Amino acid sequence: MATPSLELKGASFTLSVLHIYSTDLDKFATELAAKVAQAPQFFVGAPLVVNLSAIESADLDIVAIRQVMQQHNLVLVGFTGANEALTRQIRTMGLAILKTGKAVVTPPPPHKETRILQQNIRSGQQIYAQNSDLIIFGNVGNGAEVIADGSIHIFGALRGKAMAGAKGNTQAVILARKLEAELVSVAGQYWLSENLAEHADSTSGCIRLDGDSLVFETLPL
Repeated sequence: MATPSLELKGASFTLSVLHIYSTDLDKFATELAAKVAQAPQFFVGAPLVVNLSAIESADLDIVAIRQVMQQHNLVLVGFTGANEALTRQIRTMGLAILKTGKAVVTPPPPHKETRILQQNIRSGQQIYAQNSDLIIFGNVGNGAEVIADGSIHIFGALRGKAMAGAKGNTQAVILARKLEAELVSVAGQYWLSENLAEHADSTSGCIRLDGDSLVFETLPL
């Protein structure tokens, strides 16, 4: 029997969802550009699902939405939460309609030894702890990136980007003695500096997932 050249299987992927709350395309384009500018490398080629559940009107230009996203090198995977009129427009364009369901929790990958660094991570540097946690005794400067498949512990200031649970480990956390990050991400869910600004009064912090949302917890000094 000949070996088949393809096989169709079910799979689960972590995707970020872009929620749109207004039909004002100029406002949408301006705000999206501002968000991408905060972390341009993080968003390059990023696959996104667009959630339209807040839009009750049929007066939304789906073609323009896609064009604005393409201008920022964002990959439009499909739409969710669209009303009947918008759904017809989306299908006419040959785009996917996705239904939200219960989250499928993927078992975390096995961890190897924890990677420990006793140094500052400077602008332009990228550190990746594959299949392990990452502990840094030092600061992570603006423009630096630290990535781990497990958790990230920073015994210093986090001012750059930190991405924990890079392979989908939803149990991963980010801890920092001083949290002033440009971006934090756990298993694909991310916050930018504007989200962290709400917790500016807290010195030490822990970022973790609670369901599908990130939460901030103050740590004792």
